[in-house]
Amino acid sequence: MSKGKRASSNISIRQATAEDLPAILALLGKIGLPKDGIAEHLATMLVAREGKQVVGSAGLELYGKAALLRSVAVDKPLRGRGIGQQLTRSALDLAQKHGAATVYLLTETASEFFSHFGFKPSDRSQVPTAVQRSVEFSSTCPASALVMMMRLG
Repeated sequence: MSKGKRASSNISIRQATAEDLPAILALLGKIGLPKDGIAEHLATMLVAREGKQVVGSAGLELYGKAALLRSVAVDKPLRGRGIGQQLTRSALDLAQKHGAATVYLLTETASEFFSHFGFKPSDRSQVPTAVQRSVEFSSTCPASALVMMMRLG
């Protein structure tokens, strides 16, 4: 993904850096999404920036041919401008570039949003063991969260 890819007139999507971590964690906390495991996967975390401010995020955890999409978040005042869609597309592109064939996610509230990208409900038992062992699957998301999956390519 190229630096400066535009989601909206003054929003840029790029790879997160260590300097972005506090802002990402603050955004996730404000929205109520899990923060555990973010620092360990910062190399495959994307941020949306408006000027110098982080206003959105999307993260990938890579597990061989499988990836876990997580922490897709947009600051509430900026929702509805396509930022979440651009973050999700960019994360899926990144997953494909890293050789992932299937992307999984957990959601309690955004199944309709993710279905627009081709994600479909899946059974937890169908999720690869490595993904099931992730912090997101094993401890931060409730068992009631819907598992969704999408095949790439």
